[in-house]
Amino acid sequence: MGTFTNPWIQEEHGFGDVLRWKLGIAPKDPPSGAPDEPAATVRMILEDAPVRGWRVTWLGHASFLLQTAGKNLLVDPVFSDYCAPLPLPSLKRLVPPPCWIDQLPGIDAVLLTHSHYDHLDLPSLRSIGSRTPLMVPEGHSPWLKRKGFPDVTELPWFASAEVVPGIRVTATPGQHFTARTPFDRNRAHWCGWLLESGGVKLWHTGDSGWCPAFREIVEKLGPIDFGMIPIGAYSPRWFMRPMHMNPEEAVQVFEETRCKRAVAMHWGTFRLTDEPLGEPPLRLAAELERRGIEADRFMIGRVGESWSVE
Repeated sequence: MGTFTNPWIQEEHGFGDVLRWKLGIAPKDPPSGAPDEPAATVRMILEDAPVRGWRVTWLGHASFLLQTAGKNLLVDPVFSDYCAPLPLPSLKRLVPPPCWIDQLPGIDAVLLTHSHYDHLDLPSLRSIGSRTPLMVPEGHSPWLKRKGFPDVTELPWFASAEVVPGIRVTATPGQHFTARTPFDRNRAHWCGWLLESGGVKLWHTGDSGWCPAFREIVEKLGPIDFGMIPIGAYSPRWFMRPMHMNPEEAVQVFEETRCKRAVAMHWGTFRLTDEPLGEPPLRLAAELERRGIEADRFMIGRVGESWSVE
């Protein structure tokens, strides 16, 4: 089986760089003094999917419940206590899910962006239902079928399909990598998801560093009504830059893709990197102010909070 790559030049880091970071012998980003506090939570109100428009609910980290036209979709659902193959204390969930899986409405399909444990959680997928249709980027289908999921559809970048009747999804490019073990790096692809229904476009970026693909997305798919854009897991910058954008780059992506509104994700739920948990929203707010963008256009949400997109 071949491997996937990003079709542009980027920084590359190997296992030696991981050791340098984890052993503390590589440069650290200067301390910011930001509070080390996880994301706030709010009581989640579970409702039926709206007939018109979308309801977008943040379930923590990169997990979302997306509802429209009587249908319920999940993106990267992770309900487990650890985003790791073993219960490592350093990767324990710091904010509980806003609901349990059995409290969710009936899920019509699940969209997965890539195979990392903080995005593809097998126990959660099995609890949702092994026969629930899965939409994935290229390369994941054989592995997921071996794990007991028979209904898996793969899409390459910029390919589209109806995930359920009336909802069309398109796999969008990003700059990242995949791996579940030390031996399967980049054997499957990574992506974001653009969802269209009722004349409204939602976009879940997936994991990505800043890259030229974001301009291509808006050129091919048009402006976006509501984005879910990552702002966390970016420090130390020398190591994380190719994989995860920082808040300033997230605002750049917000503008490049001509998002009308967006909510920040990929922060405040798991401790993946070195920055204080409360730093990403502070840096996002400062960058929005610097660029003259209203705070209610690129929002800092609470886990369990919902937004209507008409």
